[in-house]
Amino acid sequence: VRSYRDLPQNLYQIQTKFRDEIRPRFGLMRGREFIMKDAYSFDVDDVAAGESYQRMFEAYKRIFTRCGLEFRSVEADSGTIGGSYSHEFMVLADTGEDTLVICSACEYAANSEKAEVAAPATDDSPMLDLHKVETPGKRKVPVVCEFMGIEPHELVKTLVFDVDGEPVAVLVRGDRAVQEVKLKNLLGAADVEMLDDKAVFDATGVPTGYLGPVGIKIKLLVDREVAAMRNFVTGANEKNYHVKNVNMGRDFEAAAVADLRQITESDPCPSCGANLGLKEGIEVGHVFKLGTGYSTAMKAVFQDSKGKDKPMVMGCYGIGVSRIVAAAIEQNHDENGMIFPMALAPMQVVLLNLGLKDTQITETAEFLYSELQGEGVEVLLDDRDERPGSKFKDADLLGIPLRITVGKSLTKNGVVEIRHRKEGTTEELVPEQVTARIVELIDAAMSNG
Repeated sequence: VRSYRDLPQNLYQIQTKFRDEIRPRFGLMRGREFIMKDAYSFDVDDVAAGESYQRMFEAYKRIFTRCGLEFRSVEADSGTIGGSYSHEFMVLADTGEDTLVICSACEYAANSEKAEVAAPATDDSPMLDLHKVETPGKRKVPVVCEFMGIEPHELVKTLVFDVDGEPVAVLVRGDRAVQEVKLKNLLGAADVEMLDDKAVFDATGVPTGYLGPVGIKIKLLVDREVAAMRNFVTGANEKNYHVKNVNMGRDFEAAAVADLRQITESDPCPSCGANLGLKEGIEVGHVFKLGTGYSTAMKAVFQDSKGKDKPMVMGCYGIGVSRIVAAAIEQNHDENGMIFPMALAPMQVVLLNLGLKDTQITETAEFLYSELQGEGVEVLLDDRDERPGSKFKDADLLGIPLRITVGKSLTKNGVVEIRHRKEGTTEELVPEQVTARIVELIDAAMSNG
């Protein structure tokens, strides 16, 4: 690529990768070996890069819809890859590794690491005088609240983190949790980890449970919810003591005030103010608007229409190919085994011959098998000499979407059964109608995307 005339470009690969982990976890979801689709877009400017990003975003939506997955695209933290913004594609499943925040009214959806908490209303109550209270042996939030006759939302806890080797204190309400990714992004840090009791004492000289912002000696950050509060309770930076009626601005200052806490279901949607819901999700795709960071560093430049060198504006796009199958199973299963969506199933139909010694049953099964293959249907014929119960169990366990049973119903009533694996429903049809009905069901299932 030399000229602006050579752009845009979109390069991709589908490749086996390896994850360097001592002990792989989460079964097939996170094995050492996996298959990834990676793509990179290169454009002349930010507008064109945004268009490339949107095209890939829409393509990903169609891919996962076609795969028959229930998923959401959510705003995400770009992590170490960087860039101006990114979206994850998350398959909804109770066993998901990530928590998603989804609005009940609008299209807002975000990974909980990224989800912004709506700015709180400021409390304008008069500031009361500081009052030191002896709280012997009272370190935990519930215990302190019970002892002092207050609610957890009236107490502010001081948590200390190791941020790239430096101790940093963070204030959040007693009933809240710090979102470490938000903290990492605020400080532009590589590593953030909460300190244990000994490390906190070494950094502050105060035991955990009694830390507070008044007179603290290390860097202090404040969640904006705390900044809006008045007359709250904190540790007194002295063992066995807490302080009432603490107020920011009068009693302490902060290095920064920001949204630093984990969002909850009780918070309003930051976009429209409606109720939020939390769901678990499995990441199967991620798209990034990278900008020019990588192209500048690697001297990936082109000449514009005026002959001037400019860095290409990049995007990065990934799909976990093998993870899609694992995620589909986590989302679609029951007590009898996995249930594959039609587009992902190893076979579309399993055909059971339940009467190997019965000429009518066997001839009908073989006729349907041949006719279905002629229509391009992916069909597995089970003509093993096994009991019907074993064949039913195995068919369910394989997770094939449709099951055709040729057995006693044929000899008694002249019909065969079509069973829908996911819904658990059954249809009875004469053999001559079966193939057309199967094709109809497959076409309907494959029409998404």
